[in-house]
Amino acid sequence: MKKLTRNILVVGGIFLLAIAFYFSFKTGSPGQYDEFAQCLTAKGIKMYGTNWCTYCKKQKELFGSSFKYIDFVDCDKNKQECLAAGIKGYPTWKINGENYLGLQQLSRLAELSGCELR
Repeated sequence: MKKLTRNILVVGGIFLLAIAFYFSFKTGSPGQYDEFAQCLTAKGIKMYGTNWCTYCKKQKELFGSSFKYIDFVDCDKNKQECLAAGIKGYPTWKINGENYLGLQQLSRLAELSGCELR
């Protein structure tokens, strides 16, 4: 009986560690470009695109998990906002009132925005 109780405790402990490990990666890990993405958004910079756009997907991949901080406007869901912003293709970045069409390297976004890329 003692051996069965010990085995249950070991399996339970491993299970709890696995759950803690999973949630630490899912919620607690900062992205590589979190501060940069937050700076872009704080400056009112937006990325316009769609979820089906190949270059939009590549742009998102450059940011990795930090993309969640980007002010992204989905033009399939917000057609009027995109029309009002003069969006003619995807992705488009609006920076200081100017539209920049196409996939932008992070270094170019840093140059245009004044946000520090680390």
